[in-house]
Amino acid sequence: MRGPVVVGVDGAPSARGVVEAAAREAERRGTALRLVHAIGWSSGVVRWDPAGGGVRDRVGRMLTEAERVARRAAPLLDVTQEVLMGEPESVLETESRDASLTVVGGHFPVARPRKGSVAPYLTAHARCPVLVVRGRPEPAGAVVLAADGSWAMREAAEFAFAEAAARGAELMALRRGQRSRGAPDGLAGILRDRRKSHPEVTVHDRPVPGRLGRTLTDVSAHAQLVVVAARGRRGLPRLPWDGTSRFLLRDAGCPVAVVPSNGHGG
Repeated sequence: MRGPVVVGVDGAPSARGVVEAAAREAERRGTALRLVHAIGWSSGVVRWDPAGGGVRDRVGRMLTEAERVARRAAPLLDVTQEVLMGEPESVLETESRDASLTVVGGHFPVARPRKGSVAPYLTAHARCPVLVVRGRPEPAGAVVLAADGSWAMREAAEFAFAEAAARGAELMALRRGQRSRGAPDGLAGILRDRRKSHPEVTVHDRPVPGRLGRTLTDVSAHAQLVVVAARGRRGLPRLPWDGTSRFLLRDAGCPVAVVPSNGHGG
């Protein structure tokens, strides 16, 4: 049985759109939606009063409203609520171990991400794909795969093909530059294998001259979803805060899915 879609609920102005996106993803996957609110240790355990009080009432109203939003987006969805103690990024990282997808809002700082900034932290540490909700997806747009040719591409490509198939969308694979004549083309092999398992998906394989990050950002304005692989070595953050990542995750005009290469992809 596949794990639930987990969404962090924090009461931010963008929370409604994040919950709606999570509900649609859970409905598309045929799995449950888990609404999670984290009470940070810095808030003080005493202030979370299980017997009643302001914090409990506020969090209860927040989760009730989030569930109402989710059920409007997907009326038949199985929805659960959970309040957990801990910093939001750590709580959601733990939740990601049993999830098929973790969904968060898309605020990214200009500088290098740090602990306490939930979305950048999760894209580097989560055990399942992370959907960063930002911009406005184009319903008739393509699913865009950031095809960097790295060893981490296989899981990202499988995720992108599955999303394109579920959405009835075309897949656009954008790769950096041209490969050298006679050089092995690992990406072509990955795409060829995925075409066999998803023959219904139309694929456009496009080389990109110049900066891939800027091109991805521009294309995202007309896309449903951009998919990028989370790269890195065991024990180290998987998503380098390089130019491509910074442009895409900060400026994308549609949601971005970051897919780890760890066997936990959904």
